Amino acid sequence: MRFFRLALITMIVFTSCKSNRVAIGSSIKTESLSARKISKKHLESSFGKKTFEARLKVSYQDNNNKQKLSVKLRVEKDKVIWLNATYVGVIVARVKITPTSVSYYEKMNKTYFKGNFELLKNMLGTEVNFSQLQNMLLGQTIFDLNAQKYKAVVDNEAHLLMPVKQRALFDILFWINPTHFKLDKQELKSNQKNQILLVNYHSYTTIDGELFPKKIVIRAKEKGKFTNINIEYRSVVFNKNISTPFRVPKGYKQVVF
Repeated sequence: MRFFRLALITMIVFTSCKSNRVAIGSSIKTESLSARKISKKHLESSFGKKTFEARLKVSYQDNNNKQKLSVKLRVEKDKVIWLNATYVGVIVARVKITPTSVSYYEKMNKTYFKGNFELLKNMLGTEVNFSQLQNMLLGQTIFDLNAQKYKAVVDNEAHLLMPVKQRALFDILFWINPTHFKLDKQELKSNQKNQILLVNYHSYTTIDGELFPKKIVIRAKEKGKFTNINIEYRSVVFNKNISTPFRVPKGYKQVVF
């Protein structure tokens, strides 16, 4: 399960390919804009390709473990997220997620799972859907900016968007870059439960005219526990015909959550 958990969380970030790097920082003064205008520009920056295939380097650390994995990722926009995780060249887990299903198998314990998003809800501790996972990978806000009203302030040369009325269980904060209007970072926090999830998009790269995350760092904390994940793209290709095979090997035991 540890390898699957790592592979699954891996989807929340990505990076590179030789191309023009876009730095998050800016030496020019950020002009104050309305929340509506910022939201519109952010939505206009949404990913415009049909598919992408990427190779990733992932480093993971929590209170008890350190691990480095190589991950192959394939995404067909709005349809499927597929990844294959290897350790020292050996496949350790495979994951396939669609808008209605979550499937994985992992070789260490020879187990597999086929079900729905209740698995992700149990593992991540909050409601999550396909679109939110996809947006995390692409430098977009995990919540629809048109679904509620936001207010905006300038914070550390970025546009900080906050809901006019925060959610009951947790607060949401989005820092949007004033140059290209992709995310610099997004944060979910619950002061009541002493939980925080921070996703930093440290840089972007332009590939075939598409601005794409290059390096993403995830930090999660909860009651004395922490998880740090660093993800870096080794290569990425757009609009390639991709396959997303998933077949559980013989002899694996199904797990139920």
